[in-house]
Amino acid sequence: MQSPWISNTFAENSIQVFSRLKNWWHRRKELRKKRKWYVRVLRFILFSFLAFILFLFLININFLWLFGSSPRISDIKNPQQSIASEVYSSDGKMIGRFYRENRTPVEYNELSPLLVKTLVATEDERYYSHMGIDFVGLVSAFKDWFSGDYRGASTISQQLVKNMYKSRSAYSKGLCGRIPFVRVVIMKLKEWIGAFKIEVYYSKEEVIAMYLNTVDFGNNTFGIKTASRVYFQTTPAKLKPEQIAMLVGMLKAPTTYGPLKNPKNCAKRRNVILGIMQKRQLISKSEADSLSALPLGLKYKIEDVSDGAAPYFRNAVAASIDTWCRANGYDIYSSGLKIYTTIDSRMQQYAEEAVNKQMTFLQREFDKHWGNENPWRDINYNEIPDFIYTNALECPRYKQFRKETGSEDSAMVLMNQPIAMKIFDPKLGAVDTVLSPIDSIEYTKRLLHIGFVAIEPQNRYVRAWVGDIDYQFFKYDHVSQAERQPGSTFKLFVYTAAIAAGMAPCDTRRDQFIEWKYKENGKDMVWRPHNVTGKHYGIPVSLRFAFAHSINSIAVAVAREVGLDKVMEYAYRLGIRSQLENVPSMCLGSSDVRLLDLVNSYASIIADGIYEPPVLVTRIEDREGNTVWEYKPNRKRAVDYETAVMMQEMLKAGMRERGSTTQALRKYDLFRYGTEYGGKTGTSSNFSDGWFVGVSHKLVGGAWVGGEQRCIHFRNGFELGEGGYSALPVFGIFMQKVMKDESLKKYRAKFPEPKKKLTKQFDCWTSIPDSLMGDSADMRGVDSLLNGG
Repeated sequence: MQSPWISNTFAENSIQVFSRLKNWWHRRKELRKKRKWYVRVLRFILFSFLAFILFLFLININFLWLFGSSPRISDIKNPQQSIASEVYSSDGKMIGRFYRENRTPVEYNELSPLLVKTLVATEDERYYSHMGIDFVGLVSAFKDWFSGDYRGASTISQQLVKNMYKSRSAYSKGLCGRIPFVRVVIMKLKEWIGAFKIEVYYSKEEVIAMYLNTVDFGNNTFGIKTASRVYFQTTPAKLKPEQIAMLVGMLKAPTTYGPLKNPKNCAKRRNVILGIMQKRQLISKSEADSLSALPLGLKYKIEDVSDGAAPYFRNAVAASIDTWCRANGYDIYSSGLKIYTTIDSRMQQYAEEAVNKQMTFLQREFDKHWGNENPWRDINYNEIPDFIYTNALECPRYKQFRKETGSEDSAMVLMNQPIAMKIFDPKLGAVDTVLSPIDSIEYTKRLLHIGFVAIEPQNRYVRAWVGDIDYQFFKYDHVSQAERQPGSTFKLFVYTAAIAAGMAPCDTRRDQFIEWKYKENGKDMVWRPHNVTGKHYGIPVSLRFAFAHSINSIAVAVAREVGLDKVMEYAYRLGIRSQLENVPSMCLGSSDVRLLDLVNSYASIIADGIYEPPVLVTRIEDREGNTVWEYKPNRKRAVDYETAVMMQEMLKAGMRERGSTTQALRKYDLFRYGTEYGGKTGTSSNFSDGWFVGVSHKLVGGAWVGGEQRCIHFRNGFELGEGGYSALPVFGIFMQKVMKDESLKKYRAKFPEPKKKLTKQFDCWTSIPDSLMGDSADMRGVDSLLNGG
């Protein structure tokens, strides 16, 4: 039980404390009355100022999580701005950029002095006299606000905080941030704090440059350097006064004063800025008057991530470094990397020109070949019924219509209604037209497609890469994504395995009918391959001759001798990365492969049997110019030296054996530069795929040509469907341009003499009737196999 004495003592003490406080308050009150009024005002101002500073401090540290987080000192010192990554060719040219926000930073010394003065005069006239907060401007803004003239009072530094650090969206808002009016006040105060920090850590010039690198000029155009290029095709240092006025004027509201959607508003705003420039004596009155009368004078060029050279190659580059970027904390679309690649801008241009020339010709001949008939045919060359309708059902547009209407019939009605669209024309490129979606599908399916890639075999640098006829319309890459039957180009692996097993180019085999019995899934199967002529002459011919003339029966006989497992083994060793089917028809190219893998495999032979993956990127730098990644060769021996040299001779035999399938290269101006060539053609079943891989000592190039789907092709027996006529010309035109270019003369070279004495004979000749020619891997045996025959 509590003592009454303790309770009384506590009460007495409490009364005494209260009495003393009351007396102190009365004395303070009397003292304040005696003070002068201005002293009281000064003390109030000082107390309010200290309370305000304390309040800012509490906001900055997010006291009790009331105010939300703010940019930290480390954020201010190391701002992480979204900057486009740039891709460079091996000859030092920027060929493209990766970005989400189209921004390229600029240094202060790259800015026009008039641009800086105009910006300050318009956005922050006391910029050089404050530390991030313009109190004079605040007073003026409040005065104007009460008079009904609303305007902002944010300094350049405050706008920089909002733009660069996303202070109003990227950081938490805290408990007070849920109160509407209070939220606005707190966000503004955070910008004050951030502006002060920026002014402490950066010079006025640095802040100006940072600000102009962050601002939004509309149309996914960020920063003054990008805006100068996009709107006027110039640089920040070369902007004219009227151009400066327009761009600075856009800062107030990029959409409202955008020159594309609101040109009248833009012109009025530009003229307002010209008036400010004249008022601040940056230009004369006569200049302001004359410039105000000018049109906007745009030289607008829309920019897209796909702009630039080698878009298919750049996509492959992005894919190749994606894992590395993720593992090392980089984002190719915002980290401002500089990516140095192996592509040569000159060779890339020549490759694109070669593709355009050949495909324009080939498409014209293809259209003439089929005339009013449809080219989609089954194995017996009958038109496939409902082909377009079936493809339409897989079309994204049809699926969207189906979703919107909820009816298949209604969706198909919409698919048959003409609409404005762009289509690809082989001669003209992008063309505006009016077609129904169904008609556009039919038109597009008639187009032939292509892939071409060139690799330097000694270092495996990819020098040219064309993924299809036009990137704007066809994003699918036929170099690294598509897998198609390689036809006789696959024979490289058959003969490599044979020579590695002990055979020699001058060994002979008889050209005769061959029947291959084997088991598949426990079932007895028989494959009966044919030569392109359908005949067998019973003549012994050398392996060199058989390879150069692409005689199927001998390739099959050799494959059976060495074994399919060995053929597959050497295909994988040399560079094939797609799944091969272990069936006899594989030796004639029935298993799908990628063009990039095939060309790199040929490069392994030219590199004396050394395998190395295709190299796309040599070096990566961060935004500060530090090298953060560099390519290190990863080579290994795929075949022994002598086998590689023997296969080089087999490939060169294509140019030496009379009537061989590679002889068509002689129509091109390639042979006055002291350069040797070889190669191999390939044509798959029903002429669905045409291939050619050409080789020289310093460059290997390969092309594939075909329809989007395998059922679209030339009629059987029509020579333009063969690889020697469809794909070979691309290599011929390309190499002709490369050889002619004096700046690329290092690629003019003969094959060197063997480094050591060879044990096998390779220089031999076979006499054979002219009728034994052709390069088609006749796949009728494969088709019957797939049908269970």
